[in-house]
Amino acid sequence: MSVTPQAIKELRERTQAGMSDCKNALVEASGDMEKAVEIILKKGLAKSAKRASAVATEGEVRAAVSQDRREATIVEINIQTDFAARSEGFQKFVGDVMGIAVKAPAGSDLTKADLGGKTVADVASELTAKIGEKIDVRRWERLAVPAGKSGFCVSYVHLGGKIGVLLAIETDSDAVANHAEVQKFAEDTAMQIAAMTPLVLKREEIGEADIAKQRAIYEGQMREDPKPKPEAAWPKIIEGKLVKWYSEVTLLEQESVVTPGQTIDKLREAAGKAAGGTVTLAKFVRFERGEGLSKKEENFADEVAKMAQQS
Repeated sequence: MSVTPQAIKELRERTQAGMSDCKNALVEASGDMEKAVEIILKKGLAKSAKRASAVATEGEVRAAVSQDRREATIVEINIQTDFAARSEGFQKFVGDVMGIAVKAPAGSDLTKADLGGKTVADVASELTAKIGEKIDVRRWERLAVPAGKSGFCVSYVHLGGKIGVLLAIETDSDAVANHAEVQKFAEDTAMQIAAMTPLVLKREEIGEADIAKQRAIYEGQMREDPKPKPEAAWPKIIEGKLVKWYSEVTLLEQESVVTPGQTIDKLREAAGKAAGGTVTLAKFVRFERGEGLSKKEENFADEVAKMAQQS
């Protein structure tokens, strides 16, 4: 059948495929534009599949707080390069997924959610084919102040989406929640979480296995010491090291980066006292873009040699 140049142009704009591929797809689809798009995407997905093993460690962490500030949502969406992460298509996709996340049931699979009549996973695959880089809707979470309790949520995003933090604060009244000192404490603490990477909120949340592992590390260090202390003194020394470790990994025990010399817990008490009530840190979430993922490092000399062999 005859295919118009205008139809080929439209299909090319929608898919970024080559002119001849667009023409062939339109012929195969008997001029049906939507079918032609599917044909192109299916062919494009073959190229995407080759990238399936690639690790997407760039991208963006984005956070949003509800208008009443009782809920906050955070998402991490990854792509392979920082350049592609700044593209209009990827940024729009992040915004679309964020819009879905703030309304989605807690704990649900965002990749199965509807986005313009398709699943988020399908739209991500189409964008992968178009941009040429793997896209992964990696994770999301929401914090909320329980019904019947006073409090609020805050968010903080650092370095243009490299690190994102949510923090839920509970108070004994709305007046305390809205007090300027409490608001400042919450904002400063969100920045603290971003900067100092606490693992838990309070010491009781650290698992026994993690404590035992830390003990074993400190004991091993003492055994390797060229001038070891007497073994009888080790338990006390190890306990001292554990206390220092708690102060590093536990948010409430960390020293404030905003107010040196004060722990977060002391500043929490002070904020509550200034507001005439009590302030409780209920929960926090910290996402760092690409954390836990291994990015393949290419050897430049090897790459040049490989290209020379292929030429």
